Amino acid sequence: MDNLLRQLVRGKALLFIVVLGLGGCFQVGCHNTLISSPSPFIKSFINSSWAQRYGEAPGENTVTFIWSAIVSVFALGGLLGSISVRWVTNLLGRKRAMIWNNAISFVALGTMIASRFANSFEMIMLSRFLFGFISGINTSIHCLYLGDSSPKKIRGMVSLTVALFSSSGKLFGQFMGLSEILGREAWWNILLGIPAFFSIIQMVTLPFFPEAPRYLLIEKGNTEECKKALQFLWGPGDYKLEIEEMLLEQAALRGERSKTLLELLRDRNVRWQLLSLFIIQEAIQFCGISALSLYSFSIFQEAGIHVDEIRYVTMGVGLSEVLTNITCGLLIDRVGRRVLLWVGFGIMAVIMALMTLTLELKDYSFWIPYSTIALIFLFVIFYGAGPAGVFPPLSHEIFVQSYRSAAFVFIGILMWGGFTVLGFIFPFLMVTLKSFSFVLFSGVCLAASLYVFFILPETKGKTPLEISEEFRNITVCGSSTDMDLCLETKL
Repeated sequence: MDNLLRQLVRGKALLFIVVLGLGGCFQVGCHNTLISSPSPFIKSFINSSWAQRYGEAPGENTVTFIWSAIVSVFALGGLLGSISVRWVTNLLGRKRAMIWNNAISFVALGTMIASRFANSFEMIMLSRFLFGFISGINTSIHCLYLGDSSPKKIRGMVSLTVALFSSSGKLFGQFMGLSEILGREAWWNILLGIPAFFSIIQMVTLPFFPEAPRYLLIEKGNTEECKKALQFLWGPGDYKLEIEEMLLEQAALRGERSKTLLELLRDRNVRWQLLSLFIIQEAIQFCGISALSLYSFSIFQEAGIHVDEIRYVTMGVGLSEVLTNITCGLLIDRVGRRVLLWVGFGIMAVIMALMTLTLELKDYSFWIPYSTIALIFLFVIFYGAGPAGVFPPLSHEIFVQSYRSAAFVFIGILMWGGFTVLGFIFPFLMVTLKSFSFVLFSGVCLAASLYVFFILPETKGKTPLEISEEFRNITVCGSSTDMDLCLETKL
């Protein structure tokens, strides 16, 4: 821990991480939780806006449809933004892409603030779409920029700050949504535009930081600028080992241009990386964290917690995720990515199964709802210390430079497409299966844990070339006459 802190403060790395985080995934986390608190005020605004425009009150289904559109258009914007990542980063690089992306925040902020005065719920939708588009680009570039700027020994800890800023953004959004702060009817349009103020901070400060070192050397061929960037971020030194590693990767690529998404999907050399990304990302999406967000209010209420105090307990859940992200940061480069993933998913599977039992038996004893609350906190702890924390560094490490931009397009499509699908099917799932939906989530977590344990190689302390070689050596048992090529940890 002391070595990490010393390395962070030798140069400007710590400040760089904070600036990137506030303009990156911190905003995405904010948007995920800010929309919840002012929902009654926005629905009331939709009612009054419709009545003034058409002379009659809208039907309940109309209000529900418009509200659903306001919520889901953010995911649509995120999906389109993530698809644009490769084109934007190839054209502008990591640094300029983030700076220009922040400029869109001013348009989104102005539109959101003006929507209330213009009596237009359509402007709320437009603003949410723009914020989603910004978030889709920011999420991927934040991971790319950090990973391309980090030394190999602490790459996991540094890249994990993506998850830390995301969970911190969620907590900040919950805090700002309190009625004592901005969670009041007169301020909802200001509340929903809060993340844009962090874009202003990044837009003003990021120009003083260098472009990503790996991007400068591998894609631009500028060794001198790469060395200067490393020295600026991490302090004085020749960084010979880091530069030699980048030169080896550059030589291995033989001048290959950045791959397109279609070329990535067709390339058999990265099929195991793509399958691993797909399984882990979808397991995170459908592990049940959204279900807990929905159930938590009623569970806390049944446990005897006063309605006015539930939001503070919910903030406690958010704080747990932040703290466990920090814990994960201390462990990830010691115990490795693979262990944290399979243990996290495995315990989450057990917790989800127990959740089904406690929800079904909640009326049998007064203490059962309290045990359910404890399970919610435990789930969030293992979610933050495992899958949520490990996935950002892992997704950067398993691809060489020419594949990386397209890989983050693929990740963005999975993440934002999953948000959209989940938004549509989740209400029906809850109505149909109710508490038994947690059995489904348990199965998803268990399948992911088994895949990580038996298939996924460890990436700790390895270069992208070494990791790619390990993935290429994976063969399904029985597909080769040389059984030595089969996984050592086969079923």
